[in-house]
Amino acid sequence: MFDVAIVGGGPAGLSAAITLKMRGKSLIWFGSPAMSPKVEKSHRIGNYPGLGVISGEEMNARFRAHAQEMELEMTDKLVTMISRPKDFMLLADNEVFEARAVLLCTGVISTKGFAGEEEYLGRGVSYCATCDGFFYKGKTIAVFCGAKRYEDEVEYLAQMAETVYLYAGYPDCAVALDNVKRLESPIVQVKGGLKMNAVVLKDGTEVPVDGLFCLRGAVAPTSLMPGLETEGAHIVTKRDCSTNVEGCFAAGDCTGAPYQIAKAVGEGNIAAHSILEFLSKK
Repeated sequence: MFDVAIVGGGPAGLSAAITLKMRGKSLIWFGSPAMSPKVEKSHRIGNYPGLGVISGEEMNARFRAHAQEMELEMTDKLVTMISRPKDFMLLADNEVFEARAVLLCTGVISTKGFAGEEEYLGRGVSYCATCDGFFYKGKTIAVFCGAKRYEDEVEYLAQMAETVYLYAGYPDCAVALDNVKRLESPIVQVKGGLKMNAVVLKDGTEVPVDGLFCLRGAVAPTSLMPGLETEGAHIVTKRDCSTNVEGCFAAGDCTGAPYQIAKAVGEGNIAAHSILEFLSKK
C-alpha cells in the first residue's frame, strides 16, 4: 500500500513527486522514464522563471536529472483502470497497485476514442493485452496500435487469437504474421448488443469481431476512473486540485488551459500539499 500513486510523468507529476518525497511519503509514479515527450519536442521555452531561453530537450534532461537526484523511480506501466472500493486500486498492465490517494497528471489525451468505445469497455473493448488477451484464445479480434512500442503486444495477441484485424495509427508498422490482417481504413466505431460484436471502418466496412484492443499511450480520464467529473477533455478540479472523487487530485494540462510548464509545475505542488492534508486527516 502506497501513500500516493501519481499517474503521468510530465512536469506536474515531477513537481508533486519531489514534494511528496521530501515529506517522507511513499509513492508509486507511473510514466515513461523519458519523462515528457511534449516538453522534449518543444523548440524553445522562454517563460519558465530562472532558466532563460532553453530548448525542450535540455529542460526535459534537467527534469530527468532532478528526478534521479531525488531518487525518484518511474514505473513504466500503463494504468488502464482505477477503482476505489475503500482505498484506490490501480490496474497497470497485469498488476494491481494500492494507494491511499491518487494524483492524475495525464496531460490532454490527444487521441479521441472511437464511437461506442467507452460504452463497451469491459464488454469486448480492452486497453490491456496482457490482462485480457487470454480470454480471446482462438477468437477473432480487432486491434488499434497507436505506436511502435506496442507492436510486441500485437504479436502476443496474435498468439492468442485465431485472426487479428490490425490498424496501425503510424507508418512502417513491422508486425507481419500470417493471422494478422491489416486494415487500410481507420476504425471509427464499436458496435454490438450486450457485448460488442463488430468494428466499423471509416470507409463504411463493418468487420465482425469478438473484441477490440486499443493500444494507446494513455486512457481518457472518464474511462480511467468511472464517475470522475470532466468537462470536454479536461478533469474538473477545485482550487486545491481536488476532483469530485475524494482522495483523487489532478494537475497539469489535464485540468485545462493554459498548457504551460510553469502552470503544470505549480499545480503539481498545490496538489502535493492538498494530498498531504488529505493523508493527515486519514
